[in-house]
Amino acid sequence: MPNLNNISAEITGVKYTPYLCRKLRTFELKDLVQALSEESTFILRINQQQIAVSWWVSAKRTRTYPYARVYDSLAFSGKKVTLIPIVKDEGADGERDFLQYDTVSLMSLLGVYVIIGYYADAEVNSKYPNKITRQRYDIQQITGEIQKLLSYQSDALHWNLAQLEKAGEIGEKAIEAYSRISTALGVNMHSIELARKRIKELEKGKETFLKLSRNLAEKAQRRESITKQPKERLDGEKATITIKNYLGGEYFLTSDEVEIHENEIFLIEGKHTKDKRLPALSDIKDGLLRMILLTNIQDVRIGNKQFTSVPILKLTTGHPAKLDSLNREERKTLGLLEKESEKNGFRILINTHFPKRKE
Repeated sequence: MPNLNNISAEITGVKYTPYLCRKLRTFELKDLVQALSEESTFILRINQQQIAVSWWVSAKRTRTYPYARVYDSLAFSGKKVTLIPIVKDEGADGERDFLQYDTVSLMSLLGVYVIIGYYADAEVNSKYPNKITRQRYDIQQITGEIQKLLSYQSDALHWNLAQLEKAGEIGEKAIEAYSRISTALGVNMHSIELARKRIKELEKGKETFLKLSRNLAEKAQRRESITKQPKERLDGEKATITIKNYLGGEYFLTSDEVEIHENEIFLIEGKHTKDKRLPALSDIKDGLLRMILLTNIQDVRIGNKQFTSVPILKLTTGHPAKLDSLNREERKTLGLLEKESEKNGFRILINTHFPKRKE
């Protein structure tokens, strides 16, 4: 049996047609605060121009379904923008996450422009004395970056690399903002010294940022490859995939399940629900963003042996689910999902059965 933790692949570009993007509300730039409080993804209109905007609650990719938010913007024909905090500190009783280069790299592959922001305001969490909630971006900084982006003529890759050049400056503003929040709310935050040390690494330049992020991503990849989450129901082994891209780096991905069938390698992304219905739409969209990557990789190898990759989105339920018992909304979702899989070249597995494709 080949070593499944030694899968490598390449990706040179992304071609994908989404079908499950929801209809987005439109807001004027002056209503950006309202838009961020009411919608996770929306259209922003500035004079005669429009952009699609999504925003991340945390810099960490595995929390709060940021992929689903970005996915919803992908059907928009104009510029697609996503706002990501360089750091999110929930306070000493919570977690702290930092932006990683790999996240910016992935957004660049998808043609999504990243605006690196920071939180400037928050409220005390009523359940924990040293934890904050309802964190809000510095709107003036975000608005300024959006205004610059409107007249920016180059592609997302070049914009995003320029954003990374400002990571140290933005990180310092984030640290200062959290110090003000801590004083104003009387909440203890995580160590400022450690945060500043992390930011200093970013200030040394893109290559240091890239190296730091790769090391952290590799550690997360190894942890994820040996951890089975309670919300997953899987039959096979997890495996790690190292994807080399044209952006000067590597993207580390964990496949929930891998099967080898002669010269084919099934790369399976699993989404699970405890009841007999389909997994939540946000879960499915999160899985679809992984499908965008997996349907565009090439030269998939384990060691020197090359395989034909078969991307699979696996939806599992806590109780046997009969497709004819799905409600109207679920049938509509499944129908669009099947169209998306046919158009983009991946397969859908529901529990143990592949739905029959229409001829």
